[in-house]
Amino acid sequence: MSIETTTHKETAQEDTQLITAAEAATLIEEGTLLIDVRSEGGRASTGAVPGAVIVSREHVEEDFSPESAHRLAQVTGTDQKIVVFCGSVNGSRPVAQKLKVLGYANAVHVDGGFPALRDAGVPTTGPTNPPAPAA
Repeated sequence: MSIETTTHKETAQEDTQLITAAEAATLIEEGTLLIDVRSEGGRASTGAVPGAVIVSREHVEEDFSPESAHRLAQVTGTDQKIVVFCGSVNGSRPVAQKLKVLGYANAVHVDGGFPALRDAGVPTTGPTNPPAPAA
């Protein structure tokens, strides 16, 4: 009797939109549209990426749908390259998936989120509201 082992990749659905922070840094340098879906508090406590467009996860369809009267001015078309990040993939994955459903074939999201982008050398600012020092 043999015990079969499976890899994480075999057991989990492969996320074809997930890229490394280093890959994202290259795309950002090339002018790819960068979307930050973190909360205001998340940005204040950890920092921000200058030039990133702030998008609420609840308004993705409104902000990106080609038919929307409220589509973001930075969105040029469904062939546009888009990098989405959050604090982790749990926040960015649903947004990247929604963009793909809306027709954005070049929408990806960052493994490790904002901390990984910062560690990969992407310019950041902040935090603007650092944690209070211990008493």
